Amino acid sequence: MTGWTAANIPDQRGRTAVVTGANSGLGLVTATELARHGAHVVLAVRNTAAGAEAARRIGGDVEVRELDLASLDSVRAFAAKLAADLPAIDLLVNNAGAVLLGRRRVCADGFELHLATNMLGHFALTGLLLDRLAAAAAPRVVSLSSVTHRGAHLDFDDLMFERDFRASAAYGRSKLATTIFGVELDRRLRAAGSPVVSVLAHPGITRTNLTPRAWEDRGRSGRVIAWLGLLFTQSLEQGTLPQLRAATDPGVRGGQFFGPARLGETRGPVAEARLSREAADPAAGRRLWAAAEELTGVRYL
Repeated sequence: MTGWTAANIPDQRGRTAVVTGANSGLGLVTATELARHGAHVVLAVRNTAAGAEAARRIGGDVEVRELDLASLDSVRAFAAKLAADLPAIDLLVNNAGAVLLGRRRVCADGFELHLATNMLGHFALTGLLLDRLAAAAAPRVVSLSSVTHRGAHLDFDDLMFERDFRASAAYGRSKLATTIFGVELDRRLRAAGSPVVSVLAHPGITRTNLTPRAWEDRGRSGRVIAWLGLLFTQSLEQGTLPQLRAATDPGVRGGQFFGPARLGETRGPVAEARLSREAADPAAGRRLWAAAEELTGVRYL
């Protein structure tokens, strides 16, 4: 495959990056490349033991900090400590995600777990770190979308999927919410004259550890299906390139969206991706932003 590769990542020395879910999958590859190119990387992880092992594998200038995006208390504690320790943050990669194809689950705050982890926790984290981001020279926030966002629709009367829960639909809805958030964040940053840039990316269909985990509740047959599905995915390294470009390409503009170029954006070299109509709708952006502020208690822009 040709096109944009990790070799295109510019020197990251002097920059501080925060990567959520950095102990495995897309987050681990992202954190590894950022550190390899000289960045100080904060591995924001729920499991600090796994984070420590990831830090050992990555090497370079990395540190591990505990963050559970499904807990607003954890998000607030992480952001407060990080803001106290760092004068500026150059890059926030909202990478961590959950995909659970079993029963409906809620977090301690009462939110449906997909929405809590994939969107609401990142919404709150971004707002709580925005001052530190704005203090950097060329700050950027990257939100991780999915091709599944294009088949989803937000029901604002049932954001927590309390009626007719379907796990795959809940995941798609959470990724649509993440995408709407990234686009609306760009609109609001521009309107406020902020130096922070909001960019989006998705990995297509990529071989990550989330796929087999998603089928844990489906027993032995589900695990077989999950592993067979991995045969039709692209490599983790290739799937990480869209978010690495979104995070590091100096020519990127606010609101751009990157993903694989081929087979319905499921694989291939990095190119600009297509937003669904709902993801690009300013009315949906305003409505979701208001709901997220109400649910998390974090208000900004």
